[in-house]
Amino acid sequence: MRNVTYHFSETVAVEIRSLEGELVPLGKNEFPDFDDKDSFNLRISTAEIAIDSSNLANVLNSYVFARPHSPLTELSIIVEKGHLKVKGKLHDKGDIPFETEGTLSPTDNGKLRLHGEKIKAMHLPVKGLMDIFGIDMGRLIKEGKVPEVQAQEDDLILDLEQILPPPHIEGKAVAVRMEGDTIVQIFGGSDAKPMKNIRAGNYMAYNKNRLRFGKLVMNDADLVLIDMDPNDPLDFYLEHYT
Repeated sequence: MRNVTYHFSETVAVEIRSLEGELVPLGKNEFPDFDDKDSFNLRISTAEIAIDSSNLANVLNSYVFARPHSPLTELSIIVEKGHLKVKGKLHDKGDIPFETEGTLSPTDNGKLRLHGEKIKAMHLPVKGLMDIFGIDMGRLIKEGKVPEVQAQEDDLILDLEQILPPPHIEGKAVAVRMEGDTIVQIFGGSDAKPMKNIRAGNYMAYNKNRLRFGKLVMNDADLVLIDMDPNDPLDFYLEHYT
């Protein structure tokens, strides 16, 4: 993929600047099916993917913490001077407002670490993330009831393979940087190879093996989706690809 705005839902989209990888069938599916977003994962070999603060907040509000009795609500995020500022309400504590400021960095196993440096609740400083979240949030994370988030001391670990709606991505983040209000993640690994552009402009290209879309099954796939307007990213939403 090259220069693609990829929509995971009506409210969540990422900017795929470049990506090389595989569509991996899941469960009983023999090959990826464009009409079933749960039929495959996107396994990344190498990529540069950006998400702005509003889309990240939408992920947390509409997916990660959208479960009944979620401890966090009404989250908002801004990027300021390379720091991530998160504001929201502690639902299980009477909707007390809180805010935290910290930095993002990749972990050794390719996830994202949010290290809180300044934390306040009701405009009062607190000791750390677990102090502000309290026992209830800590228990939910420890018991795996918020599978996209882990806790390590006072840091939160975001699992990129789970934090976005399906089709889920599989990949290792090796670097993170801030560009204005956007978080740019670099994916790769020891077997990552530099991506070669197969053509000019913006596109999604699928080749080899089988792929299903609608009533058609393409064997030895050779499918390229081309942007009709190269002046902006190729806008793609799997649920509306037809």
